[in-house]
Amino acid sequence: MFRTGGTRTRDVGRVAIGLGLMLIALSQLLEIVTPYEDVPSLRILMGGIATDPLISLAFGALLAWAAHSSVAIVLLVMSFAEKGVVPFYAAMALVIGANIGTALNPLLEGARTGEAAGRRVAVGNVITRLVGAAVALPLLSWIGPQLVQIEPNLSRAVADFHTAFNVVLGLAFLPLLGPFARLLERMLPDRIEAADPARPLYLDEAASETPSIALGLAAREVLRMVDVLDSMIEGVADALRLRDREALSRTRRLDDVLDGLNREIKQYVTRLDPESMTDDEHRRLEVILTFSLNLESAGDVIERDITAFAAKNFKRGVELLPDAMQDVEAAFAAVRTNLRSAASVFMTGDARAAKVLTQQKAEFRRRETDAIRTHFADLRDRNRSTAKQAPPLDLLRDIKRLNDHLVAGAAYPVLEASGDLMPSRIVDDGGNG
Repeated sequence: MFRTGGTRTRDVGRVAIGLGLMLIALSQLLEIVTPYEDVPSLRILMGGIATDPLISLAFGALLAWAAHSSVAIVLLVMSFAEKGVVPFYAAMALVIGANIGTALNPLLEGARTGEAAGRRVAVGNVITRLVGAAVALPLLSWIGPQLVQIEPNLSRAVADFHTAFNVVLGLAFLPLLGPFARLLERMLPDRIEAADPARPLYLDEAASETPSIALGLAAREVLRMVDVLDSMIEGVADALRLRDREALSRTRRLDDVLDGLNREIKQYVTRLDPESMTDDEHRRLEVILTFSLNLESAGDVIERDITAFAAKNFKRGVELLPDAMQDVEAAFAAVRTNLRSAASVFMTGDARAAKVLTQQKAEFRRRETDAIRTHFADLRDRNRSTAKQAPPLDLLRDIKRLNDHLVAGAAYPVLEASGDLMPSRIVDDGGNG
């Protein structure tokens, strides 16, 4: 079945192989332990454990926890009972302990750090077994003789007790599952965790089988990057205007969000099967990756350059004069407007809107040229009280680079697809530009 069957048959074969290996291991365990059953020290140890049902229960729980298997301990106890190493009532107490011990493993090792739902299952399992032990332990002196009358073979009787204990326990708690589950929910409520802004909200793995839907979801996630970048621009502008160091720190942290979303989007779309995608879908995937990458690069300009400029000014106590601050705020406002236009071009693919967005590069070059002229004029005559302070050239260049990423990420792919994007602005040998 494992070698020649289909997917489902192969899985069934794998399960059968695993079950067979487990049974082989248990039989080997018994073969190893059997020669030691008549060792005097073992009989003295087991005789001491058998003096008190609670001690037997605790010992059985410890063995099952260490072995990670109640079945292995039950088989071992069956062998001890058949050889007379332990009396039958102590064997039953060991079996109850084994059922408790095997329930401790997921509680102590796995579910403790997992989701609340997983911890509820593990805790509920332990509680049910503890309740069963509390009821069954005082009745062992009555259950033992009755069970031996039905099954004189002590080894078989131990196995029957193990089965009956679990069946009766399951039937007893089955009608109580509803209220028991509600009790566990009150005992272990869901943890309320702050939402991670870098975690994608729309990248559904189930939709990856349909590329058109998956690309639409990826585009929706890219729009979240637009919102994050807009918050970064607003934050750094406020930090410069108000000299707010906390706003500067918040802006830097937002760059990590932008990087995380860009990484998740790239991993999501690159997992799509290229053979199942049409040419249009391939082009859309490239547009998504291009815009996402440029948004992330724009965030790097803010985080590495603009916030560094602001932090250096704060440290030196430098404050922009009103005229320069007004020009800087106007540049930031223009970038935010172009960011919204870039998002629209990205979603609609409109060539006319892409051309309008591209023309904004000339506007930012004009701002830079005006700032240079003002700067030189200020250097020529620093004594004039009416001189206008130029905005910092480094800052304006960084804002211009920020805008360039928006144009390259949103407008250029659209203009290239429509044939409206020239390969180069350099004049060729034939005199054409």
